[in-house]
Amino acid sequence: MRLGVLDVGSNTVHLLVVDAHRGGHPTPMTSEKDPLRLAEHLEKDGSLGRRGADALVRVVGQARSAAEKADCDDLLAFATSALRDATNSAAVLARVREETGVALEVLPGDDEARYTFLAVRRWFGWSAGRLTVLDIGGGSLELASGRDEHPSTAVSLPLGAGRLTRDFFEADPPTRAEIAVLREKIDADLAGVADRFLDAGAPDVAVGTSKTFRSLARLTGAVPYSAGPRARRELTHAALRQLVSFVSRMSSEDIAELEGVSPGRSRQLAAGALVAEAAMRALKIDTVQICPWALREGVILRRLDTLDGSAQTDRSAQDSPGTLGRLTPFGARCAG
Repeated sequence: MRLGVLDVGSNTVHLLVVDAHRGGHPTPMTSEKDPLRLAEHLEKDGSLGRRGADALVRVVGQARSAAEKADCDDLLAFATSALRDATNSAAVLARVREETGVALEVLPGDDEARYTFLAVRRWFGWSAGRLTVLDIGGGSLELASGRDEHPSTAVSLPLGAGRLTRDFFEADPPTRAEIAVLREKIDADLAGVADRFLDAGAPDVAVGTSKTFRSLARLTGAVPYSAGPRARRELTHAALRQLVSFVSRMSSEDIAELEGVSPGRSRQLAAGALVAEAAMRALKIDTVQICPWALREGVILRRLDTLDGSAQTDRSAQDSPGTLGRLTPFGARCAG
């Protein structure tokens, strides 16, 4: 079947269309991105401003049209940190549905970690043993660990690269004082959850997903994406520590000139590097493997499992598959 996945993130709205069936490798057909930067439209009172809501409606409407033209059988539409945080998210979601026919679901942070973990497990397979997965987004950091397809531990922290850049950095490049304050914040937040992961035992394989980890790995010598998704890429803590010292003293304009860094995310790279370094240090991880699959692929895989009827839809405290598997079919969702 042909599936469309619409991911409304803090930085980008991304429509991924794949041909997929249970037991097979999802084959990407088209991919469209819009750098909406939704989180930058949040007002001081925490609400999503009118301009941001207008832009969201426009982009979601365009994505629906693109999914229809691609003959998608189903559209899985979800939003993450920015809309999760917005105080008026219910009203915004209602407007999006009324004006576009697309019912966005706000994905809880812990479920975001679970879907990403599922994708990583399927990519690396059972031979990888215990996995610990780290995913840095624009608004949050997701951590998950376990031996099965659903993690035994999954948490989400408000440590996204974009959020921290907006909240802690005024200067460009950031001052030493700003970096020191941010380091303290990151370490304090991680200290509250690190013991849960360490008590479960060291992972057999630690994995980093997301654009931030891919960029950091590239800057420390990993092969470019042009080498293909199956090329081995890794990021060591030692190399990351050196990179943090380097990029934290650079302006966003200079960082944008580095290979592997997109200009739109260059301002966030220093904060993202600080989060990655602190997370690896707190979890006592020396090296992470870079996985090309993450949240969107996890949503696709979970949907296929559910359609096949082989996956449970009841939620449990530690093994929740989330709610996306119960979304209505594409045609019903976009009717009207």
